Amino acid sequence: MTEDEMNLRIPGPTPLPPEVREAGGRQMINHRGPEFAALLRRISTGLQPWFGTSYDIVLLSAAGTGGLEAAVVNTLSPGDAVLAVTIGAFGERFARIAEAYGAAVTRLEVDWGRAADPDEVRRALVVAPTGGWRAVMLTHNETSTGVQNDIAALAATIHQAAPGALVLVDGISAVGAVPFEMDGWGIDVLVSGSQKAWMAAPGMSFIALSDRAWEAAASARMPRFYLDVARHRDEAASGQTPWTPAVAVIYQVDAGLTLMEREGREAVFARHAACADAARAGLASLGLRLLADPAHASQTVTAAWLPDGLDGKAFFAALRERGLVVAGGQGSLKGKVLRVGHLGWVTTDDIADAIEVMGDVLRSDRLASPAPVVTAGS
Repeated sequence: MTEDEMNLRIPGPTPLPPEVREAGGRQMINHRGPEFAALLRRISTGLQPWFGTSYDIVLLSAAGTGGLEAAVVNTLSPGDAVLAVTIGAFGERFARIAEAYGAAVTRLEVDWGRAADPDEVRRALVVAPTGGWRAVMLTHNETSTGVQNDIAALAATIHQAAPGALVLVDGISAVGAVPFEMDGWGIDVLVSGSQKAWMAAPGMSFIALSDRAWEAAASARMPRFYLDVARHRDEAASGQTPWTPAVAVIYQVDAGLTLMEREGREAVFARHAACADAARAGLASLGLRLLADPAHASQTVTAAWLPDGLDGKAFFAALRERGLVVAGGQGSLKGKVLRVGHLGWVTTDDIADAIEVMGDVLRSDRLASPAPVVTAGS
C-alpha cells in the first residue's frame, strides 16, 4: 500500500491536501524578489486571525522545536526564574530548552492525562524567587497525552499572581484548529508549526511576540543568531528573511491558509470538534479507556490505553497492513497507549474509517503478548 492510500492518523506531520502537495512542487523563486515579499506578507497577515493577534508574526525556517527555542532565547537571560508548567512530554521539552540556555527552571509537574489547574499554578507562583518570576511556560495542547490546557484561565491566573512574568505558550499542535485569542488572553509569546493544523510539510514555525515580549527581547542575554526574531522582523519589513527560507514549505503554508480561509474559521473549528468527538466515542466503543481528563480532552489528538495483554508492536503493524497509521506513546507512556491525530486535513469519515480498522484488528486472534520463554533453571 502506498503512502497516498494510507490513513495517516498521527498528531503530525498531517496529511497534505492535493492543492498543498501541488503547491510544494512549484518552481523556486528569488527569495530576495518581489514575489517572495508578497508571499511572506500574505502568510504573516493571514496567520494573525488564527493566532488572535494584531502583532507581527515571524516566520522561521525551523521545526516547531526551533520556534520554542526562539521563544526562550529571545525573551530570557541566563539565571532568569522560570516556572515551567509541564503536563506531558512536550511541556518537558520546553522546560529543557530553557534549562539548556541557563534559565533557573522550576517545574510544576502535572500528572500525565490531566490539565494544569489554575489554583495549582497560583500556589506555585506565590513562592516567588528572589527577583520574581521572569516567565511562565505553558503548553496549549499536549500531544503526548491528548490534553488541552485552558490557556485563558491559566494566563489570567499568571497575570494576577505574577504580573511581571511573561507568558510563553507552545501552541504548535492546536492553534489553527481551535479558537485562540493571543491578545485577548494576554499571551506574550505564541508558537505554532507548519506540519499541524496548517496542513503543510514540516519545516516552518511561526512566532508572535507581544509588546512586552519585544521589550524583553531588547535586553535578553541568551545567545541567538539564526533564531534572532528581531532580525527576522526587520528583514520582513522589506519582504525578506535574514537566511534562506524553506520556500517550498512556505508555498504549502500559503496554499493551506487559502483552503482554511475558504472554509472559514468557525467551520474549521467545528470540523475539528466533530472529529474529536468521533475519535473519543469511537475508541470508547471499542472498549478502550481514554487517557485524558474528559473536561480537558484535546480537540486535535486523542490518547487511549492499550488493552492489557495486547502486543503493541503487532497491533500497530496490523493496523499498517490495513492502511492505518496511528501513533504510539511517548516517554513514560511508550508501549502503553495509542494516539489518534485528528487535525489539519481531516474529516469525520477519516476517523470512522480508522475506528473500523482498529475494531477489526482488535477482534483478531494474533495480538496477544507472546508468553515468556521459560528456560531450565529459571
